[in-house]
This record gives sequence, C-alpha cells and structure tokens, in this order.
Amino acid sequence: MIITIKVFAALYGMLAVIFGAFGAHALKKIFTDDQLKNFETGVKYQMYHAIVLLVLGFNFNFTTTQEIVMGYAFIIGIFLFSFSIYGLCISSAKGKKIKFLGPITPLGGLGLVLGWALLLLNFLKL
Repeated sequence: MIITIKVFAALYGMLAVIFGAFGAHALKKIFTDDQLKNFETGVKYQMYHAIVLLVLGFNFNFTTTQEIVMGYAFIIGIFLFSFSIYGLCISSAKGKKIKFLGPITPLGGLGLVLGWALLLLNFLKL
C-alpha cells in the first residue's frame, strides 16, 4: 500500500504540473475567465493533495484499516474532484457540457474530507 500511495502522489503531482501548464497556455485561449478559474481550482486541489499523499507515504505504514481507507479516500477523492472539474470545464468550453460530472465533484470533495477526518482521528489516537 505504501508504494501505491507514493506512486499516486508522484502521478497526481506530475499531472497537476502538466494540467496547470496546459490550462495556462493552451486552454487560456478557449476558456472563459470562470472556466479557467475553475480549472485552476482543480489543479490546485490536485497538487495540494498529491503533496499530502507524498507525506502520508513517508509517515504511515498503512497497516491498519483506518490508514488504508484514509489513503484510498485521498486517491479517489482527488480523482473524482479534480478530474470531474477538468471534464466539466473542457466539455463546457466545447459547448457540450457533460452534466453527469456535476454531482461527481462534491463526491470527490467528500472523499477528501474523509481522508482529512481519518488523518485527524489518527492524530487524536496518538
């Protein structure tokens, strides 16, 4: 599990840099200001949580169910939150907004909140 956490940390961090550059250069030409702002929010949350995953990967053993669920909550939460925002922004810019992605974003947010809550519980046990 530790390797999985570190791999996703590196993958999500790398993709955040790529998507950030893509948004700042290529998408800036086709996005409205609101779409660009939303896209940047997805990139920021992805990078912040990639760093969280990296820190977790070096500080936890992921031997307990709580730690494992915490790791997956962050991994899945990042994917659902950020990637649904990317999909909404890009599809909206092309005039064919993929509406089913709208409710997925808050589910990703809940995953991130769950990850943080489990991290807090872990600290309170110490």
